[in-house]
Amino acid sequence: MYVTNQLMKQVETAGHHVATVYNGQQLTYKELLTRAQRLAAHLQQRYNTGDVVALFLLNSDDLLVAYYGVQLAGLTVMPVNTKLAVPEIEYIFQHSNARVLIYDDALRDKARATQHTFDETIVRGGDDALRAILTDASLAYTPYEMDGDAMAVVMYTSGTTGKPKGVMLSQRNIYETCTIWAESMNLQATDRMYICTPLFHCAGLQVFAIPTLHQGGTVIIAEAFSPETTLQELVDTNATIFFGVPAMYTILLNRPDTKTLSFPQLRLFCYGAAPMPYEMVRQLKETFPNVRVQNLYGQTENSPAASSLLDEDALTKIGSVGKPLPKTSIQIVDEFGEPLPVGMVGEIAVKGPQVMLGYLRNEEETNRALKDGWLLSGDLGRFDDEGYLYIVDRKKDMILRGGENVYPIEVEDVLYQMPQILEAAVVGIPHEVYGEVPKAYIVLKEGATLSDDEVRAYCTERLAKYKVPAVIEYLAELPRNASGKVLKHTLRPTPATKGGA
Repeated sequence: MYVTNQLMKQVETAGHHVATVYNGQQLTYKELLTRAQRLAAHLQQRYNTGDVVALFLLNSDDLLVAYYGVQLAGLTVMPVNTKLAVPEIEYIFQHSNARVLIYDDALRDKARATQHTFDETIVRGGDDALRAILTDASLAYTPYEMDGDAMAVVMYTSGTTGKPKGVMLSQRNIYETCTIWAESMNLQATDRMYICTPLFHCAGLQVFAIPTLHQGGTVIIAEAFSPETTLQELVDTNATIFFGVPAMYTILLNRPDTKTLSFPQLRLFCYGAAPMPYEMVRQLKETFPNVRVQNLYGQTENSPAASSLLDEDALTKIGSVGKPLPKTSIQIVDEFGEPLPVGMVGEIAVKGPQVMLGYLRNEEETNRALKDGWLLSGDLGRFDDEGYLYIVDRKKDMILRGGENVYPIEVEDVLYQMPQILEAAVVGIPHEVYGEVPKAYIVLKEGATLSDDEVRAYCTERLAKYKVPAVIEYLAELPRNASGKVLKHTLRPTPATKGGA
């Protein structure tokens, strides 16, 4: 079974049900499939199985049409981060050897600035070649016999620690991910999923949009998150599920109208990309007593789907990313890949039908990441004695201070408990004596004031002395990538820079 087959089944059983809502316009399941098949027919006439089609698109219903259409044609779809710089985009185009580019006219300058040569470019907006294809009733689709193990999607990692890597996902990977999340979130045909995070990102696309369509629900697409309008849109669109990164929830909880609006249909708040501090979870449940909360953990390399912390454990297992998802096994391993006992910190390894095929044209990294069917995540974690998984930190983020391990997440959790702090990030900086020491970057709430001494005094009461930030810097905002993750590599000093305590 494939996601494209499932879309066809939805058309057979509920073709007139609304599949997507975008800018007030609705597409039924029948209309969505018809448009996807027309695009597939256009591509089938020109390209061969496995050819890569790059989607350089902003959030819209057309992105989902193209996602299905490329796969229906037997080609590989590649959503590309629209926020990347031209050299980064060019690298992805060239490394993937993409043959077709479907792009938004609003992104024309950036798309055309790369040196990669495409066989065909299809613009959305402007002269709107995409619209011409999607409305061309003469385009006849020929059903394609798919291979479940063939590469259907390639998604490039954010490249926060080096060159982006192309994660190859099969038809089976995507289908299994849909079934896994549908079960975990109890997705129904009555659900209305509100998405304001980028659809070019694996979470917005393959954790929320496609699983919702898989179950026959409705995807409400916003172009972006808005501190001013998102709350009201959740009311106006009768949304039942909202996904955001913790920074979004921080903003929404601090809005004056949060407690005055009514959300009768809303049933689930999902969050991921970063841990949510206890105080924020408590405020969220207090402010929205009828809405459940769920933390989701995964990576592009596992489609993404690894574990989830459900509502009933949200306050008692704070800091945990929950238990393994259905069909998924997780273990903590040492540097040799051997399983570690409960409570020991090691690398998180994930196994299941959603684990990637490998990295595109990168055998060395594929062999490093995949061991006997296990995906080595690069995240450090531990299990407690009840089987709940805790992410301690990224292996590359851990700070080694004078022989003592300092995990930034642990320090950040304490900082988030200070009522004056809106956001915080901790990184290691070089030190002549200790090798590294923690440095905290802090964003204060509007109108709040805080001194370095107050921060250190608060931390000293709750942390070992070697974990207390040696250096503190205040920022207007933290740098983030499109998925909401803090770009810690931009906060770290260059190797030549020295820090002091």
